[in-house]
Amino acid sequence: MTETDVVIIGAGHNGLTCAAYLAMAGLRVRMVERRKVVGGAAVTEEFHPGFRNSVAAYTVSLLNPQVIADLKLTEQGLRVVERRAQNFLPAPDGSYLLTGEGRTKASVSRLNAHDAEALDGFSRELEDIADVLRQFVLRAPPNLLDGFGTGAIREAVNAFQSANILRGLTLEQSRSLLDLFTRSAGEMLDERFEHDLVKALFGFDAIVGNYASPYAAGSAYVMLHHAFGEVNGKKGVWGHAIGGMGAITQAMARAARDKGATIDTDAGVREVIVERDRAVGVVLENGETIRAKYVAANVNPKLLYTRLIAADALPKDFLARIRNWKNGSGTFRMNVALDRLPSFTALPGEGDHLTSGIILAPSLPYMDRAYLDARAQGWSRSPVVEMLIPSTLDDTLAPAGKHVASLFCQHVAPDLPDGSSWDEHREEVADLMIATVDKYAPGFASSVLGRQILSPLDLERQFGLLGGDIFHGALTLNQLFSARPMLGHADYRGPLKGLYHCGSGAHPGGGVTGAPGHNAARVILRDHRALFGSRG
Repeated sequence: MTETDVVIIGAGHNGLTCAAYLAMAGLRVRMVERRKVVGGAAVTEEFHPGFRNSVAAYTVSLLNPQVIADLKLTEQGLRVVERRAQNFLPAPDGSYLLTGEGRTKASVSRLNAHDAEALDGFSRELEDIADVLRQFVLRAPPNLLDGFGTGAIREAVNAFQSANILRGLTLEQSRSLLDLFTRSAGEMLDERFEHDLVKALFGFDAIVGNYASPYAAGSAYVMLHHAFGEVNGKKGVWGHAIGGMGAITQAMARAARDKGATIDTDAGVREVIVERDRAVGVVLENGETIRAKYVAANVNPKLLYTRLIAADALPKDFLARIRNWKNGSGTFRMNVALDRLPSFTALPGEGDHLTSGIILAPSLPYMDRAYLDARAQGWSRSPVVEMLIPSTLDDTLAPAGKHVASLFCQHVAPDLPDGSSWDEHREEVADLMIATVDKYAPGFASSVLGRQILSPLDLERQFGLLGGDIFHGALTLNQLFSARPMLGHADYRGPLKGLYHCGSGAHPGGGVTGAPGHNAARVILRDHRALFGSRG
Protein backbone atom coordinates (compact mmCIF):
# COMPACT_ATOMS: atom_id res chain seq x y z
CA MET A 1 0.00 0.00 0.00
CA THR A 2 1.17 3.54 -0.80
CA GLU A 3 -0.14 6.94 0.25
CA THR A 4 -0.37 10.28 -1.53
CA ASP A 5 -2.32 13.51 -1.36
CA VAL A 6 -4.21 13.08 -4.64
CA VAL A 7 -4.73 10.07 -6.88
CA ILE A 8 -6.03 10.87 -10.35
CA ILE A 9 -7.80 8.18 -12.38
CA GLY A 10 -6.92 8.51 -16.07
CA ALA A 11 -3.96 10.32 -17.65
CA GLY A 12 -5.89 11.99 -20.44
CA HIS A 13 -5.32 15.67 -21.13
CA ASN A 14 -7.66 16.89 -18.38
CA GLY A 15 -6.17 14.55 -15.81
CA LEU A 16 -2.69 15.70 -16.77
CA THR A 17 -3.76 19.33 -16.50
CA CYS A 18 -5.26 18.74 -13.06
CA ALA A 19 -2.09 16.90 -11.95
CA ALA A 20 0.19 19.71 -13.12
CA TYR A 21 -1.75 22.42 -11.27
CA LEU A 22 -1.94 20.38 -8.06
CA ALA A 23 1.75 19.48 -8.21
CA MET A 24 2.63 23.15 -8.82
CA ALA A 25 0.77 23.93 -5.58
CA GLY A 26 2.93 21.46 -3.68
CA LEU A 27 0.59 18.49 -3.34
CA ARG A 28 1.80 14.94 -3.82
CA VAL A 29 0.08 13.66 -6.94
CA ARG A 30 -0.07 10.17 -8.36
CA MET A 31 -1.80 9.45 -11.68
CA VAL A 32 -2.89 5.97 -12.73
CA GLU A 33 -3.57 5.20 -16.39
CA ARG A 34 -5.03 1.95 -17.74
CA ARG A 35 -3.28 2.22 -21.11
CA LYS A 36 0.44 1.82 -21.74
CA VAL A 37 0.75 5.47 -22.81
CA VAL A 38 -0.44 8.76 -21.36
CA GLY A 39 -2.78 11.06 -23.22
CA GLY A 40 -6.13 9.29 -23.22
CA ALA A 41 -7.78 9.98 -26.56
CA ALA A 42 -5.24 12.71 -27.38
CA VAL A 43 -2.35 10.48 -28.49
CA THR A 44 -0.12 10.03 -31.51
CA GLU A 45 0.70 6.47 -32.51
CA GLU A 46 2.10 4.55 -35.48
CA PHE A 47 -0.89 2.83 -37.06
CA HIS A 48 0.85 1.56 -40.24
CA PRO A 49 4.58 0.98 -40.70
CA GLY A 50 6.19 4.43 -41.05
CA PHE A 51 2.90 6.31 -40.64
CA ARG A 52 1.91 8.12 -37.42
CA ASN A 53 -1.22 10.08 -36.67
CA SER A 54 -3.45 11.47 -33.94
CA VAL A 55 -5.40 8.32 -33.23
CA ALA A 56 -8.67 9.66 -31.79
CA ALA A 57 -8.77 13.43 -31.05
CA TYR A 58 -7.32 14.97 -34.18
CA THR A 59 -7.33 18.78 -34.31
CA VAL A 60 -6.56 21.80 -32.09
CA SER A 61 -8.59 24.88 -31.30
CA LEU A 62 -10.31 24.52 -27.94
CA LEU A 63 -7.11 24.04 -25.88
CA ASN A 64 -7.37 26.91 -23.42
CA PRO A 65 -4.66 29.58 -23.77
CA GLN A 66 -4.49 30.04 -19.99
CA VAL A 67 -3.70 26.35 -19.57
CA ILE A 68 -1.04 26.60 -22.29
CA ALA A 69 0.54 29.55 -20.47
CA ASP A 70 0.29 28.22 -16.90
CA LEU A 71 1.73 24.82 -17.77
CA LYS A 72 4.34 26.45 -20.05
CA LEU A 73 3.48 23.98 -22.79
CA THR A 74 5.35 25.94 -25.42
CA GLU A 75 8.51 25.70 -23.32
CA GLN A 76 7.75 21.98 -22.97
CA GLY A 77 7.98 21.67 -26.76
CA LEU A 78 4.40 22.17 -27.94
CA ARG A 79 4.08 23.89 -31.29
CA VAL A 80 0.70 24.51 -32.93
CA VAL A 81 0.42 25.70 -36.54
CA GLU A 82 -2.66 27.10 -38.22
CA ARG A 83 -4.34 25.48 -41.16
CA ARG A 84 -3.57 27.47 -44.31
CA ALA A 85 -7.28 27.30 -45.10
CA GLN A 86 -9.91 26.56 -42.48
CA ASN A 87 -12.60 24.47 -44.18
CA PHE A 88 -13.25 23.06 -47.65
CA LEU A 89 -16.74 21.85 -48.56
CA PRO A 90 -17.03 20.27 -52.02
CA ALA A 91 -20.47 19.56 -53.49
CA PRO A 92 -21.47 16.73 -55.85
CA ASP A 93 -22.28 19.28 -58.60
CA GLY A 94 -18.67 20.53 -58.62
CA SER A 95 -19.22 23.71 -56.63
CA TYR A 96 -17.33 24.28 -53.39
CA LEU A 97 -16.86 26.56 -50.41
CA LEU A 98 -13.39 27.39 -49.11
CA THR A 99 -13.05 29.33 -45.86
CA GLY A 100 -10.25 31.00 -43.96
CA GLU A 101 -8.69 34.40 -43.45
CA GLY A 102 -9.27 36.46 -46.59
CA ARG A 103 -11.16 33.63 -48.29
CA THR A 104 -14.58 33.10 -46.73
CA LYS A 105 -16.50 36.16 -47.92
CA ALA A 106 -15.26 35.85 -51.51
CA SER A 107 -16.03 32.12 -51.63
CA VAL A 108 -19.56 32.64 -50.27
CA SER A 109 -20.11 35.51 -52.71
CA ARG A 110 -19.47 33.16 -55.64
CA LEU A 111 -22.23 30.91 -54.34
CA ASN A 112 -24.90 33.33 -53.14
CA ALA A 113 -24.98 37.13 -52.85
CA HIS A 114 -27.62 37.11 -50.10
CA ASP A 115 -25.54 34.77 -47.95
CA ALA A 116 -22.43 36.88 -48.45
CA GLU A 117 -24.35 39.84 -47.02
CA ALA A 118 -25.73 37.79 -44.11
CA LEU A 119 -22.41 36.11 -43.27
CA ASP A 120 -20.74 38.89 -41.30
CA GLY A 121 -23.77 39.47 -39.10
CA PHE A 122 -24.18 35.81 -38.19
CA SER A 123 -20.47 35.29 -37.60
CA ARG A 124 -20.37 38.38 -35.39
CA GLU A 125 -23.43 37.13 -33.48
CA LEU A 126 -21.66 33.84 -32.67
CA GLU A 127 -18.35 35.54 -31.86
CA ASP A 128 -19.90 38.12 -29.52
CA ILE A 129 -21.73 35.47 -27.53
CA ALA A 130 -18.68 33.19 -27.53
CA ASP A 131 -16.57 36.07 -26.16
CA VAL A 132 -18.90 36.42 -23.18
CA LEU A 133 -19.26 32.69 -22.58
CA ARG A 134 -15.47 32.21 -22.69
CA GLN A 135 -15.47 33.89 -19.28
CA PHE A 136 -17.34 30.85 -17.91
CA VAL A 137 -14.89 28.27 -19.24
CA LEU A 138 -12.31 28.53 -16.45
CA ARG A 139 -14.74 28.87 -13.56
CA ALA A 140 -17.20 26.54 -11.89
CA PRO A 141 -20.83 27.21 -12.83
CA PRO A 142 -23.33 28.05 -10.09
CA ASN A 143 -24.11 24.88 -8.16
CA LEU A 144 -27.53 24.09 -6.72
CA LEU A 145 -27.38 22.99 -3.07
CA ASP A 146 -29.93 21.88 -0.47
CA GLY A 147 -30.27 23.91 2.71
CA PHE A 148 -28.42 27.02 3.80
CA GLY A 149 -24.82 27.29 4.96
CA THR A 150 -21.40 28.45 3.86
CA GLY A 151 -21.66 26.37 0.67
CA ALA A 152 -24.99 27.95 -0.23
CA ILE A 153 -23.61 31.42 0.44
CA ARG A 154 -20.61 30.67 -1.79
CA GLU A 155 -22.89 29.50 -4.58
CA ALA A 156 -25.14 32.53 -4.22
CA VAL A 157 -22.08 34.72 -4.75
CA ASN A 158 -21.10 32.58 -7.73
CA ALA A 159 -24.58 32.95 -9.22
CA PHE A 160 -24.41 36.72 -8.79
CA GLN A 161 -20.99 36.86 -10.45
CA SER A 162 -22.25 34.68 -13.32
CA ALA A 163 -25.27 36.92 -13.81
CA ASN A 164 -22.93 39.90 -13.85
CA ILE A 165 -20.94 38.33 -16.70
CA LEU A 166 -24.14 37.85 -18.71
CA ARG A 167 -24.91 41.54 -18.24
CA GLY A 168 -22.25 42.05 -20.92
CA LEU A 169 -24.80 40.84 -23.46
CA THR A 170 -27.24 43.24 -25.06
CA LEU A 171 -30.93 42.34 -25.04
CA GLU A 172 -30.72 41.11 -28.62
CA GLN A 173 -27.63 39.05 -27.82
CA SER A 174 -29.48 37.56 -24.85
CA ARG A 175 -32.25 36.53 -27.21
CA SER A 176 -29.68 34.93 -29.48
CA LEU A 177 -28.13 33.13 -26.50
CA LEU A 178 -31.52 31.65 -25.63
CA ASP A 179 -31.91 30.52 -29.24
CA LEU A 180 -28.47 28.92 -29.24
CA PHE A 181 -29.17 26.97 -26.06
CA THR A 182 -32.64 25.74 -27.00
CA ARG A 183 -33.20 25.75 -30.76
CA SER A 184 -31.89 23.59 -33.56
CA ALA A 185 -28.99 24.76 -35.66
CA GLY A 186 -30.96 23.83 -38.78
CA GLU A 187 -33.80 26.20 -37.98
CA MET A 188 -31.45 29.09 -37.21
CA LEU A 189 -29.39 28.53 -40.35
CA ASP A 190 -32.44 28.17 -42.60
CA GLU A 191 -33.65 31.55 -41.33
CA ARG A 192 -30.37 33.27 -42.20
CA PHE A 193 -28.92 31.60 -45.29
CA GLU A 194 -30.05 30.25 -48.65
CA HIS A 195 -27.21 28.13 -50.07
CA ASP A 196 -26.78 24.55 -48.90
CA LEU A 197 -23.00 24.72 -48.57
CA VAL A 198 -23.12 27.85 -46.42
CA LYS A 199 -25.63 26.21 -44.09
CA ALA A 200 -23.53 23.04 -44.07
CA LEU A 201 -20.42 24.98 -43.02
CA PHE A 202 -22.04 25.98 -39.73
CA GLY A 203 -24.32 22.96 -39.48
CA PHE A 204 -21.41 20.54 -39.38
CA ASP A 205 -20.21 22.13 -36.13
CA ALA A 206 -23.68 21.42 -34.69
CA ILE A 207 -23.41 17.66 -35.24
CA VAL A 208 -19.68 16.96 -34.92
CA GLY A 209 -19.41 14.44 -32.11
CA ASN A 210 -23.15 14.92 -31.54
CA TYR A 211 -25.40 11.95 -32.32
CA ALA A 212 -28.29 14.08 -33.54
CA SER A 213 -29.83 15.74 -36.56
CA PRO A 214 -28.93 19.38 -37.19
CA TYR A 215 -32.68 19.91 -36.74
CA ALA A 216 -32.63 18.51 -33.19
CA ALA A 217 -33.45 21.01 -30.44
CA GLY A 218 -30.28 22.10 -28.68
CA SER A 219 -27.96 21.33 -31.59
CA ALA A 220 -27.33 25.06 -31.97
CA TYR A 221 -25.41 25.00 -28.68
CA VAL A 222 -23.00 22.38 -30.02
CA MET A 223 -22.37 24.76 -32.93
CA LEU A 224 -21.62 27.54 -30.43
CA HIS A 225 -19.39 25.24 -28.33
CA HIS A 226 -17.08 24.83 -31.31
CA ALA A 227 -16.85 28.62 -31.73
CA PHE A 228 -14.99 29.03 -28.40
CA GLY A 229 -11.62 28.05 -29.82
CA GLU A 230 -8.50 29.90 -30.86
CA VAL A 231 -5.01 29.12 -32.10
CA ASN A 232 -1.99 31.30 -31.33
CA GLY A 233 -4.27 34.13 -30.21
CA LYS A 234 -6.54 34.03 -33.28
CA LYS A 235 -10.16 33.34 -32.35
CA GLY A 236 -12.20 30.84 -34.32
CA VAL A 237 -9.11 29.33 -35.94
CA TRP A 238 -8.24 25.63 -36.06
CA GLY A 239 -4.75 24.20 -36.17
CA HIS A 240 -2.46 21.20 -35.87
CA ALA A 241 -0.01 20.25 -33.12
CA ILE A 242 3.31 19.33 -34.70
CA GLY A 243 3.79 15.67 -33.88
CA GLY A 244 0.03 15.15 -33.54
CA MET A 245 -2.29 15.43 -30.55
CA GLY A 246 0.12 13.34 -28.51
CA ALA A 247 2.47 16.32 -28.56
CA ILE A 248 -0.04 18.17 -26.37
CA THR A 249 -0.36 15.45 -23.77
CA GLN A 250 3.34 14.64 -23.76
CA ALA A 251 4.04 18.32 -23.03
CA MET A 252 1.44 18.22 -20.25
CA ALA A 253 3.00 15.06 -18.81
CA ARG A 254 6.43 16.72 -18.78
CA ALA A 255 4.94 19.75 -17.02
CA ALA A 256 3.32 17.53 -14.37
CA ARG A 257 6.42 15.40 -13.81
CA ASP A 258 8.65 18.48 -13.61
CA LYS A 259 6.56 19.62 -10.65
CA GLY A 260 6.81 16.24 -8.94
CA ALA A 261 3.72 14.32 -10.09
CA THR A 262 4.10 10.57 -10.56
CA ILE A 263 2.40 8.99 -13.59
CA ASP A 264 1.91 5.22 -13.73
CA THR A 265 0.83 3.58 -16.98
CA ASP A 266 -0.54 0.06 -17.43
CA ALA A 267 -2.26 0.75 -14.11
CA GLY A 268 -6.01 0.37 -14.48
CA VAL A 269 -8.31 1.02 -11.54
CA ARG A 270 -10.45 -1.83 -10.25
CA GLU A 271 -12.38 0.15 -7.66
CA VAL A 272 -12.52 3.37 -5.69
CA ILE A 273 -12.17 2.75 -1.94
CA VAL A 274 -15.01 4.30 0.09
CA GLU A 275 -14.97 4.54 3.86
CA ARG A 276 -17.67 6.35 5.86
CA ASP A 277 -19.04 8.17 2.81
CA ARG A 278 -15.58 9.35 1.76
CA ALA A 279 -13.37 8.31 -1.17
CA VAL A 280 -10.01 7.44 0.35
CA GLY A 281 -8.11 5.84 -2.51
CA VAL A 282 -8.18 3.24 -5.26
CA VAL A 283 -7.39 -0.40 -5.80
CA LEU A 284 -5.59 -1.13 -9.06
CA GLU A 285 -6.29 -4.10 -11.29
CA ASN A 286 -2.98 -5.61 -10.15
CA GLY A 287 -4.19 -5.50 -6.56
CA GLU A 288 -2.12 -2.53 -5.40
CA THR A 289 -3.85 -0.15 -3.00
CA ILE A 290 -3.21 3.60 -3.16
CA ARG A 291 -4.66 5.67 -0.34
CA ALA A 292 -5.17 9.40 -0.82
CA LYS A 293 -6.79 12.43 0.75
CA TYR A 294 -8.53 13.14 -2.56
CA VAL A 295 -9.55 11.07 -5.58
CA ALA A 296 -10.03 12.88 -8.91
CA ALA A 297 -11.66 11.02 -11.79
CA ASN A 298 -10.83 11.87 -15.40
CA VAL A 299 -13.27 9.30 -16.78
CA ASN A 300 -16.84 9.33 -18.04
CA PRO A 301 -19.12 9.93 -15.00
CA LYS A 302 -21.27 6.92 -15.85
CA LEU A 303 -18.19 4.70 -16.01
CA LEU A 304 -16.99 6.05 -12.66
CA TYR A 305 -20.24 5.52 -10.79
CA THR A 306 -21.47 2.29 -12.36
CA ARG A 307 -18.18 0.39 -12.71
CA LEU A 308 -15.66 1.70 -10.19
CA ILE A 309 -17.75 2.47 -7.10
CA ALA A 310 -19.96 0.03 -5.23
CA ALA A 311 -23.64 0.84 -5.71
CA ASP A 312 -24.37 0.73 -1.98
CA ALA A 313 -21.77 3.47 -1.38
CA LEU A 314 -23.76 6.00 -3.44
CA PRO A 315 -27.01 7.89 -2.77
CA LYS A 316 -29.81 5.98 -4.51
CA ASP A 317 -31.27 8.99 -6.30
CA PHE A 318 -27.84 10.02 -7.58
CA LEU A 319 -27.08 6.52 -8.87
CA ALA A 320 -30.47 6.25 -10.59
CA ARG A 321 -29.84 9.49 -12.47
CA ILE A 322 -26.22 8.81 -13.42
CA ARG A 323 -27.25 5.45 -14.87
CA ASN A 324 -29.27 7.50 -17.38
CA TRP A 325 -26.34 9.77 -18.28
CA LYS A 326 -26.65 10.14 -22.03
CA ASN A 327 -23.67 8.98 -24.10
CA GLY A 328 -23.05 8.44 -27.78
CA SER A 329 -21.32 10.64 -30.36
CA GLY A 330 -22.37 8.73 -33.46
CA THR A 331 -18.67 8.58 -34.30
CA PHE A 332 -16.70 6.17 -36.48
CA ARG A 333 -13.03 7.15 -36.50
CA MET A 334 -10.42 6.12 -39.09
CA ASN A 335 -6.76 6.84 -39.83
CA VAL A 336 -5.44 6.07 -43.28
CA ALA A 337 -1.96 5.90 -44.81
CA LEU A 338 -1.85 7.34 -48.35
CA ASP A 339 0.64 6.96 -51.17
CA ARG A 340 -0.40 10.33 -52.60
CA LEU A 341 -2.58 13.34 -51.91
CA PRO A 342 -6.22 13.20 -53.03
CA SER A 343 -7.47 15.32 -55.92
CA PHE A 344 -11.03 16.59 -55.58
CA THR A 345 -13.29 16.94 -58.59
CA ALA A 346 -14.51 20.31 -57.31
CA LEU A 347 -10.97 21.68 -56.87
CA PRO A 348 -8.39 19.39 -58.52
CA GLY A 349 -4.72 19.14 -57.59
CA GLU A 350 -2.79 20.30 -54.57
CA GLY A 351 -3.41 23.52 -52.67
CA ASP A 352 -4.19 25.10 -49.34
CA HIS A 353 -7.59 23.41 -49.30
CA LEU A 354 -5.84 20.13 -48.51
CA THR A 355 -4.56 21.60 -45.21
CA SER A 356 -8.11 22.38 -44.10
CA GLY A 357 -10.95 20.47 -42.54
CA ILE A 358 -12.52 18.84 -45.59
CA ILE A 359 -16.23 18.42 -44.89
CA LEU A 360 -18.15 15.92 -47.00
CA ALA A 361 -21.71 16.80 -46.05
CA PRO A 362 -23.14 19.16 -48.66
CA SER A 363 -26.42 20.13 -46.99
CA LEU A 364 -28.43 20.08 -43.78
CA PRO A 365 -30.94 17.56 -45.24
CA TYR A 366 -27.97 15.31 -46.06
CA MET A 367 -26.88 15.44 -42.40
CA ASP A 368 -30.44 14.84 -41.24
CA ARG A 369 -30.75 11.73 -43.45
CA ALA A 370 -27.41 10.46 -42.14
CA TYR A 371 -28.76 10.60 -38.59
CA LEU A 372 -32.10 8.99 -39.48
CA ASP A 373 -30.29 6.18 -41.33
CA ALA A 374 -28.13 5.49 -38.29
CA ARG A 375 -31.12 5.40 -35.96
CA ALA A 376 -33.00 2.98 -38.19
CA GLN A 377 -30.22 0.88 -39.75
CA GLY A 378 -27.12 1.33 -37.59
CA TRP A 379 -25.12 3.63 -39.85
CA SER A 380 -25.74 6.27 -42.48
CA ARG A 381 -25.73 5.02 -46.04
CA SER A 382 -24.41 8.42 -47.17
CA PRO A 383 -22.28 9.34 -44.18
CA VAL A 384 -20.90 12.66 -43.00
CA VAL A 385 -17.11 12.64 -43.22
CA GLU A 386 -14.60 15.26 -42.14
CA MET A 387 -11.14 14.54 -43.49
CA LEU A 388 -7.93 16.18 -42.35
CA ILE A 389 -4.54 15.54 -43.95
CA PRO A 390 -2.17 16.71 -41.20
CA SER A 391 0.93 15.62 -43.12
CA THR A 392 0.37 18.65 -45.37
CA LEU A 393 1.37 20.72 -42.33
CA ASP A 394 3.63 18.26 -40.51
CA ASP A 395 6.22 16.17 -42.35
CA THR A 396 7.04 14.16 -39.21
CA LEU A 397 3.96 11.96 -39.64
CA ALA A 398 4.65 10.10 -42.89
CA PRO A 399 7.53 9.08 -45.16
CA ALA A 400 8.62 11.60 -47.81
CA GLY A 401 6.03 11.88 -50.56
CA LYS A 402 3.41 9.96 -48.54
CA HIS A 403 0.60 11.23 -46.33
CA VAL A 404 -1.75 10.41 -43.47
CA ALA A 405 -5.39 11.36 -43.21
CA SER A 406 -7.83 11.47 -40.32
CA LEU A 407 -11.44 10.54 -41.12
CA PHE A 408 -14.02 11.61 -38.57
CA CYS A 409 -17.16 9.85 -39.75
CA GLN A 410 -20.80 10.22 -38.76
CA HIS A 411 -23.46 9.04 -38.17
CA VAL A 412 -23.28 5.57 -36.67
CA ALA A 413 -25.35 4.16 -33.84
CA PRO A 414 -23.42 3.60 -30.59
CA ASP A 415 -25.40 0.37 -30.22
CA LEU A 416 -26.63 -1.30 -33.38
CA PRO A 417 -30.44 -1.51 -33.54
CA ASP A 418 -30.46 -5.19 -34.53
CA GLY A 419 -28.42 -6.11 -31.46
CA SER A 420 -25.35 -7.21 -33.42
CA SER A 421 -21.80 -6.23 -32.47
CA TRP A 422 -19.79 -3.52 -34.15
CA ASP A 423 -17.05 -6.13 -34.55
CA GLU A 424 -19.23 -7.78 -37.20
CA HIS A 425 -19.62 -4.60 -39.30
CA ARG A 426 -16.57 -2.42 -38.79
CA GLU A 427 -14.82 -3.46 -42.04
CA GLU A 428 -17.98 -3.01 -44.10
CA VAL A 429 -18.57 0.47 -42.70
CA ALA A 430 -14.90 1.40 -43.13
CA ASP A 431 -15.20 0.47 -46.82
CA LEU A 432 -18.23 2.76 -47.05
CA MET A 433 -16.33 5.68 -45.51
CA ILE A 434 -13.45 5.25 -47.98
CA ALA A 435 -15.93 4.99 -50.87
CA THR A 436 -17.64 8.18 -49.71
CA VAL A 437 -14.39 10.13 -49.96
CA ASP A 438 -13.68 8.50 -53.33
CA LYS A 439 -16.92 9.95 -54.75
CA TYR A 440 -15.56 13.46 -54.18
CA ALA A 441 -11.90 12.62 -54.88
CA PRO A 442 -11.75 9.79 -57.47
CA GLY A 443 -8.73 7.58 -56.94
CA PHE A 444 -8.68 8.09 -53.18
CA ALA A 445 -9.57 4.46 -52.45
CA SER A 446 -6.67 3.18 -54.56
CA SER A 447 -4.25 5.50 -52.73
CA VAL A 448 -4.90 3.88 -49.34
CA LEU A 449 -1.92 1.83 -48.15
CA GLY A 450 -3.28 0.97 -44.73
CA ARG A 451 -6.03 1.94 -42.34
CA GLN A 452 -6.91 1.95 -38.67
CA ILE A 453 -10.58 1.51 -37.76
CA LEU A 454 -12.19 2.69 -34.53
CA SER A 455 -15.89 1.87 -34.25
CA PRO A 456 -17.88 3.14 -31.25
CA LEU A 457 -17.11 -0.16 -29.54
CA ASP A 458 -13.39 0.18 -30.31
CA LEU A 459 -13.40 3.72 -28.89
CA GLU A 460 -15.03 2.44 -25.72
CA ARG A 461 -12.65 -0.49 -25.30
CA GLN A 462 -9.47 1.43 -26.06
CA PHE A 463 -10.17 4.81 -24.47
CA GLY A 464 -13.06 4.28 -22.06
CA LEU A 465 -15.35 6.43 -24.22
CA LEU A 466 -18.71 4.86 -23.39
CA GLY A 467 -20.75 4.43 -26.55
CA GLY A 468 -17.82 6.00 -28.41
CA ASP A 469 -18.76 9.35 -26.85
CA ILE A 470 -15.86 11.73 -27.41
CA PHE A 471 -17.33 14.29 -24.98
CA HIS A 472 -17.77 11.94 -21.95
CA GLY A 473 -21.50 12.70 -22.20
CA ALA A 474 -23.80 14.45 -24.65
CA LEU A 475 -23.80 18.25 -24.74
CA THR A 476 -27.56 18.49 -24.24
CA LEU A 477 -29.31 21.15 -22.18
CA ASN A 478 -29.86 18.75 -19.26
CA GLN A 479 -26.14 17.87 -19.26
CA LEU A 480 -24.60 21.35 -19.52
CA PHE A 481 -23.32 24.08 -17.23
CA SER A 482 -24.91 23.69 -13.76
CA ALA A 483 -26.33 20.31 -14.81
CA ARG A 484 -22.98 18.78 -15.82
CA PRO A 485 -22.80 16.07 -14.70
CA MET A 486 -25.85 16.71 -12.51
CA LEU A 487 -27.56 19.49 -10.59
CA GLY A 488 -25.88 19.65 -7.20
CA HIS A 489 -22.51 18.45 -8.51
CA ALA A 490 -21.49 21.11 -11.02
CA ASP A 491 -18.74 22.28 -8.63
CA TYR A 492 -16.49 19.31 -9.55
CA ARG A 493 -17.30 17.61 -6.24
CA GLY A 494 -18.89 14.17 -6.36
CA PRO A 495 -21.56 12.85 -3.96
CA LEU A 496 -18.81 11.33 -1.79
CA LYS A 497 -16.44 13.49 0.23
CA GLY A 498 -12.97 13.63 -1.25
CA LEU A 499 -14.19 12.64 -4.76
CA TYR A 500 -13.86 15.06 -7.68
CA HIS A 501 -14.66 15.17 -11.39
CA CYS A 502 -11.80 16.50 -13.54
CA GLY A 503 -12.75 15.17 -16.99
CA SER A 504 -14.95 16.22 -19.89
CA GLY A 505 -18.04 14.97 -18.06
CA ALA A 506 -17.71 18.14 -15.98
CA HIS A 507 -18.15 21.76 -17.09
CA PRO A 508 -17.42 23.06 -19.73
CA GLY A 509 -17.62 19.68 -21.46
CA GLY A 510 -15.83 17.98 -24.30
CA GLY A 511 -13.00 18.82 -26.63
CA VAL A 512 -9.30 19.04 -25.88
CA THR A 513 -9.56 22.09 -23.62
CA GLY A 514 -7.83 21.36 -20.31
CA ALA A 515 -10.55 23.46 -18.66
CA PRO A 516 -12.22 20.77 -16.50
CA GLY A 517 -8.81 19.71 -15.21
CA HIS A 518 -7.89 23.31 -14.41
CA ASN A 519 -11.20 23.99 -12.65
CA ALA A 520 -11.19 20.77 -10.64
CA ALA A 521 -7.66 21.49 -9.42
CA ARG A 522 -8.78 24.88 -8.09
CA VAL A 523 -11.63 23.26 -6.16
CA ILE A 524 -9.39 20.52 -4.72
CA LEU A 525 -6.86 23.13 -3.60
CA ARG A 526 -9.59 25.25 -2.03
CA ASP A 527 -10.88 22.26 -0.08
CA HIS A 528 -7.35 21.24 0.91
CA ARG A 529 -6.57 24.69 2.28
CA ALA A 530 -9.86 24.74 4.18
CA LEU A 531 -8.94 21.43 5.83
CA PHE A 532 -5.21 21.84 6.33
CA GLY A 533 -4.34 25.49 5.74
CA SER A 534 -0.75 25.62 4.51
CA ARG A 535 -0.01 22.21 6.07
CA GLY A 536 -0.21 18.76 4.48
